[in-house]
Amino acid sequence: MLHFIMENLSTIIIGILLLAVVVLIVKKMRNDKKSGKSSCGCGCGGCASASICHPENHKK
Repeated sequence: MLHFIMENLSTIIIGILLLAVVVLIVKKMRNDKKSGKSSCGCGCGGCASASICHPENHKK
C-alpha cells in the first residue's frame, strides 16, 4: 500500500487540491444563493428565466 502511495503521490496531491477547489466553489455558490445574489451577475427584471431562478417571487 505504501508503495502505491509513493508512486502516485503527485496524482493524489493534485486530486486533493482539485477536490478542495470544487468544494470551495460549491460552498460559495450555496452562500450566494442563500443571500439572494444572482448567479448570472445581472438583474432579474428583463430576464426570461427569472421564474426559474426565483419562482416564489413570480407566483403573485
